[in-house]
Order: sequence, then structure tokens, then C-alpha cells
Amino acid sequence: MKISKSKTKMGSIDFILFSTIMLLVAIGVVMVYSASSYMAFFDKSIQDSMFFLKRQGLWAVIGTVLMFFTIKFDYRIIKKYTKLLMIISVILLLAVFAFESTKGAQRWIRVGSIGFQPSEIAKYIVVLYMAKSIEVKGGRKIGTLLYGVIPYLLVSGFYAGLVFAEKNLSIAAVIMIVTMIVLYVSGARITHMIGVVGLVALAGIAGIIFEPYRMARFTSFLNPWADPKDSGYQLIQSLLALGSGGIWGVGLGRSRQKCYYIPEPHNDFIFSIIGEELGLIGCTVIVILFIVIVWRGVVVAVKARDTYGTLLATGITSVIAVQAIINIAVVTGSMPVTGVPLPFISYGGSSLVINMVAMGVLLNISRQSEYG
Repeated sequence: MKISKSKTKMGSIDFILFSTIMLLVAIGVVMVYSASSYMAFFDKSIQDSMFFLKRQGLWAVIGTVLMFFTIKFDYRIIKKYTKLLMIISVILLLAVFAFESTKGAQRWIRVGSIGFQPSEIAKYIVVLYMAKSIEVKGGRKIGTLLYGVIPYLLVSGFYAGLVFAEKNLSIAAVIMIVTMIVLYVSGARITHMIGVVGLVALAGIAGIIFEPYRMARFTSFLNPWADPKDSGYQLIQSLLALGSGGIWGVGLGRSRQKCYYIPEPHNDFIFSIIGEELGLIGCTVIVILFIVIVWRGVVVAVKARDTYGTLLATGITSVIAVQAIINIAVVTGSMPVTGVPLPFISYGGSSLVINMVAMGVLLNISRQSEYG
């Protein structure tokens, strides 16, 4: 069915959502510099306090350009290329095994000094697939276990399995959690969802038990002071950073824990440095900004002109929300230590750029909602 010219007209983007994204990216660039400057200056292989600032700033610019590009074109065009993107994603996920491992995990495709993490794409590819397929199937079939739930669990489980094989349980868990959220929003039955949650929980427990380093992380989460020099070290240093910051923080750039106490403080534990330097106030601001993104994402999903747009907005928002919740929970000692970056803030080019591209798609959906 053709869409009339008036319906293809685009309105203005969700300015609150756009402003929040750009504010988080700006905060991220500043905090990456603050968290990494000491380590980068004294690292003999770098000896440049602005090394990570330059790289993150460059990725932020590239991500912003690509975000504006995705804001411009109709999000429904992506449907045509979903299968191709799924195949490319699988190839990339398999390609990581051709490269050397980093700290026992094979998550990266490296070309010279540039690294790319395919799992960052995989979590959004699953969302694209589900949005397109569920729209075609319709609501009735989603309410059934055999045709509405199991096929999506198999596809998502396949991608999560490839990511898990890279020893990246955290992103594999994100994929499965987002899958369940999208299924629930699509109309899956509560009874089916309870069964799914049980299966995912069992798989997660098995993943922890059969990997000694994951089991060590889990037990250290329960009592990090039982092994303060090894498995509990990172969490203890994170809690010390948060506690030292108090309400107002010690001041931007004045963190002590970033001075080789917290390993790679500009990555997954950057929220600890924010807590130390900017205090409870700074942490609260970050949490509020993520809440705003979730709020506006839900508004975009509700007002989307079609089922595809609704599910796409739901999935994209869920990816950001789930990652933010996990990262902050880990840093504050509310769950076992795992490697999930804080969206838009943690250092990492592939994570930042892909998240901003996804936000561009979300903003594009917001441009067309008033014409639905």
C-alpha cells in the first residue's frame, strides 16, 4: 500500500530527547578526559594526558554526524536491509575469533590502532529483526508460545550465544533482556514470559557456575572484602571512590581513585569517578538524564505511526536503559561485576557511535509520529 505524500512529511524531532543525548555525550567526553588523563600521561606507551580525550572526541563527532544522517531518512527504509544486516552481523561476530584475545576474551576486530566490537551492533540487529517480524505476524500469533515467543527466543538466543562465546556474558544478557521487553510490549502472555525469565535465569546461572572467573566475581560481589586484593579489588575501589565524593564531590579532575587504583577508570567504572569528582549531585544528574531518555523513548514508542516504529523505539530505548541500569548497579555494588559500558559516557568508539546511530533512528521515529 502506498503512503500519501502528506504522510511522508516529517515534523520536528523530540528536542528534549535530542538535548539529553547531546548533554550525555558532552559529559562523557569531559569525564573520559578527567578519568584517563593521569593514567595516559604516566603510561610509557602513550605519555599524552589528552590521548583518550582526542579519540573519544573524534568518535563523538563521527557519531553526531551519523546521528544527524539517520535523523534525516525514513526509519522504515531499514526494513529492506534487515536480513542483510543480520548476515553481516553474524559474519562480524564470527570474525572476532580470527583476532588475538584481549584479557582472555575475543570481542574485538582490530585494524591497526582501531578496534571494533561487533556485539555492539548485534544487540540492535535483534531489535530490527523483531520489529519487522512482529509487525508482519500481527498481535494474535505473538500471544502463542510456539509461533509468537519461541522463534524470537531462538533467533535472539543464537546472537546471544555468539556473543557469549566471545566471553561477553553481560552483552548476551542485555540481548535476552531486551528481547523479553519487546515481546512483552508486543503482547506476549505473562505466563509465557515467566517461563522465559526462568529459562534465561537458569542459563545465566549456568554461565556463572561453569566459568571460574565469573563465579569469583559473583562471590566477590556478595562480600568483596573477603578477597580485597584480587576478585573484590575493583568493587572496593569503586565504593571508595563513591564514598569519597560525598554529596558535592572532590572537584572535577581531582579524583584519587583514577590514579591506578581503579583499573581503566575511563571504561566501565567511569560512574565511580563521576561520583568521586562530582559527588551524589553529579550521579543524580546522570541518573535523571537516563530517566529522561527512557521517558521520551516511551513517548516516541507510544506515538509512533506504525507497529514497526513502536517496537523499534521500544527496543532501542530498552538497550540504553538496560545497559545504564546494569552499569550503575555494578559500580554501586548492587550486582556482580560485569563489563557493560555506561552508554554515551564510557570510553569506546564502537559503543558511542552505534548508540548515537540508534538514537538517530529513534529521533527519526519521533519526527513522524504526529503524522501517524
